[in-house]
Parts: sequence; C-alpha cells; structure tokens
Amino acid sequence: MKLTRAILGDRLFVYLMKQTFYGHFVAGEDRIRIVPTLSRLRSFGVKPILDYSVEEDLSQEEAEKREVEASVSSAGTNLSEDSADSLPQYSVDKTFADRRYKVQSARTYFYLNEATCERNMETFLECLDAVKGATFGTGITAIKLTALGRPQLLLQVSEVIMQARRYMMDLAGSTGNILTHHKTIQDLERYLGNVSDKKEVKEFLTKVTSDKDGILHLFPWTGIINEDCQLSETFRVPDPVTGQMRRLISKIPPKEEEMFRNMIRRLNTIVKTAQDLDVRIMIDAEQTYFQPAISRITLEMMRKYNTEKAIVFNTYQCYLKDTYKEVCTDLEQAKRQNFYFGAKLVRGAYIEQERARAAALGYEDPTNPSFEATTEMYHKTLTECLRRIRILKDANIDPKKIAIMVASHNEDTVRFAIEKMQEIGIHPEDKVICFGQLLGMCDYITFPLGQAGYSAYKYIPYGPVNEVLPYLSRRAQENKGVLQKIKKEKRLLLTEITKRLAKGQLFYKPKGKYVPI
Repeated sequence: MKLTRAILGDRLFVYLMKQTFYGHFVAGEDRIRIVPTLSRLRSFGVKPILDYSVEEDLSQEEAEKREVEASVSSAGTNLSEDSADSLPQYSVDKTFADRRYKVQSARTYFYLNEATCERNMETFLECLDAVKGATFGTGITAIKLTALGRPQLLLQVSEVIMQARRYMMDLAGSTGNILTHHKTIQDLERYLGNVSDKKEVKEFLTKVTSDKDGILHLFPWTGIINEDCQLSETFRVPDPVTGQMRRLISKIPPKEEEMFRNMIRRLNTIVKTAQDLDVRIMIDAEQTYFQPAISRITLEMMRKYNTEKAIVFNTYQCYLKDTYKEVCTDLEQAKRQNFYFGAKLVRGAYIEQERARAAALGYEDPTNPSFEATTEMYHKTLTECLRRIRILKDANIDPKKIAIMVASHNEDTVRFAIEKMQEIGIHPEDKVICFGQLLGMCDYITFPLGQAGYSAYKYIPYGPVNEVLPYLSRRAQENKGVLQKIKKEKRLLLTEITKRLAKGQLFYKPKGKYVPI
C-alpha cells in the first residue's frame, strides 16, 4: 500500500511539474518528446540550441570534496613549480569549490572519474543527433568543457597561458593586446641576446612559431588539441637572465597527461561528429580560472574545423573587463590564420561568484563595476564584430567568416543590434548575426525576430523531470527577480487574451509559415 501511494505521489508530482514550471522551461523528457516543441518553434522561424539538462543533485559537501580532489595534481599543486610569482586565481580554494555558489542559470559538472566524462561525451553526441534529426542542419548543441575532463588540467593550462602572456609582455615592454605589439622571432632573439647561444635556448628558438605576418607565437598552440601532446614538456621558456629553461606548468604525472589527452579526444569526437552531421557546437563560457584554457582549446578547434563554415563557437561573457580585448585578439587570429570565427556574446552567469572569489583570494576583480558598464562592453564588442563583417562584405570576402550570436534577454541590446545591423548595412539574409533567448523567456522578442526574417534561436533544456530538478530549482531562484521585471510581457499577454476573448477565439493558435534562416 505504501509503495502504491509513493508511485501515485510520484506520478502526480511529475504531472503537476509538466503542467507548470517544468512544462514552461523544459521541452520534454527525451529527443522524441521534444519534437512537438521544436516543430512549433520552427513554424515561427525559430531554431533550437539543445541542452540535455540532467544534473547531479549533490550536497555542498560532496561538491566541494569532488572539486578539491579533482583540482590538485597528484604531483603537487596546480601552480608552476619554478615561478615565485604564480597566480592565485588558478588554484583551487575550498570556499569556492562548489561552483554552483551564487550561480543560478548555468549547469555545473563535477568531475567524478573518466567513465563519467565518457558518458557525458555520449550524451553530447546524442544531442547532436537529435539536433540533426529535428532541425535539418540548422540547430546547435551547447557543451561544457568541464563535463569532458578533470578540472585540474584546465586550471593548469589556464595558468600557463597567463604566464606566457606575462612573458610576452616582458618581451614587448608594455601592456595591452599582445598581437598589436607585432613582435617577431628576431625580437625574441634580441630579448634573449645574452643567452641565445646556449644549447637549450637555441633549441627553443627553433620551435617558436609565427603566423603569415611574422607575428610571434611562443608555442605551437595547435599541439594543444593533438591527442599526443605532452603538456609538461611543451610549456617551457628560457629565462632571459640565466638562459635556464623554466617551466610554465608543473610536472604532470603520466596518468594525468593521459587524462588531458582523453579530454581532447572527447572534444575532437564531438566536433568531428558535428561537422559530419552539418550542425554546430557552442562551447559555453565558465569561470575565469578555467576560461583561458577553454578559449584557447576552442580557438584551436575553430582553426581545425572551421575551414569552410563556422561549426565551433566560443562564448564571451561581457561582464568581464577584458572581453573586448579578448574578442579582438581572437578575431585577429582568425583573420591571419584564415579560419571562420564563431562567437556567442552573453552578459554572463558567474559575476557574483567571480567578485566574491577575487576579494577572498586577493587578486584583481575581473568583472565590470556595474550593469551599465557591462552593457557598454556588450555593445562595444558587438559593434566591432559588425564593423569587421562590413569590411569583409566591402572586400568581396565571404562575410560568414565571422558569425555572431546575440544571446540576450535585454530588449535594449536586441534593439541596439538590429539598429547597428541596419546602420552598417548587414541584412538578416547575410546569415552572420543570430539572436538567442531561453525557452520560456522573452517570447515577445524571439518570435517577432523569427517572423521578421532574422535568425532566431531558443536555448532548449530537456531531460526527465526528476533529473532536471537541480537545474529547475536554480532557474526558479533566478526568475524570482526576472518575473518582477517582465511587466511588459505580462501586459502584452493580457492584451492578447483580451483580443481573443473579444473574437471568441481564446484557444486559437496562429499557424506560422516562416522558414528559419
């Protein structure tokens, strides 16, 4: 009897969730049950970004334990063994080990073992297959790199990237965008003049790479996505005073080197599958202590796979002070290395956590000081992307070399993007700018965009009711504030209901005939 009551109670709960919160923000339980939602969206010119939103319901203690264990190498800490000025941002801290702290909208993966990462890869592959079957090649799958490997490895690669930037700044003798300094291999030889005749320094100089403009790259970064790459032997630079080779990354044990290669193999498998299926991948942004590695790996995936169209997209969070500089740097690399550049612009999901962590660990706050400053950063970055697209059009170069998603629920930002497109002379049919909002939010923005011929997307979570509850609970917390601000949407809904009552068509459903761009 108790078992029967429990089963009935569970069924009632699932039914109520489907009729309310789950039914509003989640498309369905599996790839079959989401088809009606995708078909309805498609009839109004709206395409999906699919995200299988199942998430482990871990306690704070379990999340912290997993993160700490997975963020420290068995050979020691994640910091450089030779550097006295290692960077505190790229070390794990127990206080912030639960990466869900002050984060509502972003899904979080905690590393358990390599088998879990393999299962996550299979889930992403299933999402790709679902996107292909439901959207005929126009859809996107969102993935997180922390789902595919050990976070310690991302911490270490992130730090080595920032240490390499410091080294280049010392070489350049100034700050700012590294690419604008136009330093060549000859400049590096002069910088190492007193020690350039040492054997190890000579060997290092033979491995340094440069692009078609002769601009220096300390390391052959393409090797980072090579499944045979040995991290601990790759990132070494000569000290300009002593000539001794200095590691920018701590010695990584063979087992952890293998874990890194496994992570890269999983990502290569996902992106190659997306290429074969003719659908796209958006790699989500994460915390700033992971992001240098995520962005570098994503950029190398762009270089490898974005040879004929933008298949891989990176995500840029505009609440960060360096977003404009990072986007400009990546755009320059795409231009000089001749690959298609894909970017999703968001305001960002981790701002409160980032501010608290910077204050606690004593490094510079990476975030903009206000919402207005973030909006300015968003608009400035978007304008630069549009300007470069216009240059491509004027030069009779394929404007699709740059593809941008404006992922925003802010009506003013969407309006700004449309007005800038018109001002610069970029049209919806150019298929270089698209717009994205979450399922169940800001329909009054998404549907008119799709109906007006713009490329419009909905970010669509799906998965079994009980297994997406952790995601939904955070979405509920996020929407406490959002629901207080959507007076306009409620007013529009009331107006529509009034019109339907007057016409006697309360349950009338308009049939769209819009073809997604």
